[in-house]
Amino acid sequence: MPSSPLHPLHPSRPSPAPSSAQQGHADVSGGEPLTPALSVGFVLLSRFTLLPFAAFVDCLRLASDEGDRSRQLRCRWRFLSEDGAEVASSCGAVISPCEPIGGRHGQPFCDPRQFDYLVVIGGVLGEGEEADSPERTSPERRALERNRPDRDGGTLDYLRHAAALGVPLVGVCTGVYSLIQAGVMEGRRCCVSWYHHLDLTRRFPAVSAVADRLYVDDGDRLTCAGGAAAADLAAYLVERHLGRAWARKSLHIMLLDGHRSGDHSQPQPVVFDRIEDRIVRRAVAILEQHLGEPLSVDELATRAGASRRGLERKFRQAFGVGPQKFARDLRLRYGLWLLYFTDHSVTEIGERCGFADTAHFSRHFRSAFGQSPSRLRRDPVGREEAGVDPFFLHVGARLGHR
Repeated sequence: MPSSPLHPLHPSRPSPAPSSAQQGHADVSGGEPLTPALSVGFVLLSRFTLLPFAAFVDCLRLASDEGDRSRQLRCRWRFLSEDGAEVASSCGAVISPCEPIGGRHGQPFCDPRQFDYLVVIGGVLGEGEEADSPERTSPERRALERNRPDRDGGTLDYLRHAAALGVPLVGVCTGVYSLIQAGVMEGRRCCVSWYHHLDLTRRFPAVSAVADRLYVDDGDRLTCAGGAAAADLAAYLVERHLGRAWARKSLHIMLLDGHRSGDHSQPQPVVFDRIEDRIVRRAVAILEQHLGEPLSVDELATRAGASRRGLERKFRQAFGVGPQKFARDLRLRYGLWLLYFTDHSVTEIGERCGFADTAHFSRHFRSAFGQSPSRLRRDPVGREEAGVDPFFLHVGARLGHR
């Protein structure tokens, strides 16, 4: 595939190599164009998340034609699955028909070069796949994970094949997991939702993952946090290939108020409703991404773009405590959730939360919650009250109010 000139959106980075689809010119006034300006293949994984898929494809649909007529004129898209069977989303909605990606039993692959991008829509992580799932820690589960065949082996082969041919790959939501498992993200940055960041970095510690933005463009690898941000990434690609007017047209019809850039911050847990200062918001997002590896206040200030003194002042204004205490409280509440909802030992939980040893963890835990970790683990009332995701546990009475 021939190389392309520098793209005006990224003057220092060449645009992905164009397919024949990119060389066409859409002109509906004289009938349908011979080739669309943007061609996308959607690789749908089992139990894929419906919202990011719908947001992405609808942005293409609305940019493809005049008004809301849905003809594939300026854009073309096709739905792919490993064996060509229909694919059920995580909410039960089914996409059919799909085309097989091929590659198994001597079949040829569906040629990925016909697409400008292959967009992998990830799904709900399977049972035992979450890093803190009790099942994942059991010897039986670990043996099952080692010995089972790869569920998406054909899809991973296809992604490797496409990467070798220079086709740009897009990972949406947990689709980034498949790109990593396919081995096509080495030396690349990727974007993931704050909700999955901790799990991803534990499973793939060599991967450079960020969760403080909506999407990352790393040349021929693009990754997106998912959700409504998929519309922003789709609009970004529509603008690249068709022009800004068509991207705006799609977003306006979708009732979205403008195009958010990739470095726009991800919406964060409820505690962020209390934070007006963007430096503090960024610092808290960084802390949430490092629950198991404490950062010094100096390092946190540098990464948040502030001086140490300035960051401490801003934290006290926002929460009534300094960043060091805020971070420790956050890690302790994460430890509380692990204590209630996993079978990790107290020692393991202390290590996961970044404490030097069990005594250090237990001392701060008792100070924060009034009881030892072992005693609280046996408390059914506390377990019921803590029955939410760990990322929301810092919302409430104790944090920043004692």
